[in-house]
Amino acid sequence: MKDYDNFILPANNLQKGKEFYQDILGLPIKFDFPDIGMTGFKVGEQEAGIILSANPATKPAIWFVVDDVKQKFRELQSKGVRFCADPFLIKTGWAAEFEDPFGNRLAITDYSVIAGS
Repeated sequence: MKDYDNFILPANNLQKGKEFYQDILGLPIKFDFPDIGMTGFKVGEQEAGIILSANPATKPAIWFVVDDVKQKFRELQSKGVRFCADPFLIKTGWAAEFEDPFGNRLAITDYSVIAGS
């Protein structure tokens, strides 16, 4: 794991989420994708941010950056990690979600689309 990527939180009302995170907490919007039900907020000077997701299946999650999701997926599987699904393509690269032994959602992601690989 190289770094944090983002912290994902479920939100059944993105407008209400924007009012809370932007207007009350004072976090600037990092990106807003209403077509896919996601809004991201910047926290300080960190690349990692808070992402609200309107997808009803969303669980709170911590995402980590890795060099290569597919390689890390195989490595973690060999150590007994059970993934929620095979790696999937997102706007910036690949991602794969899994849970720790306590049911907390974690994920790995890379920036292969941005890097051109």
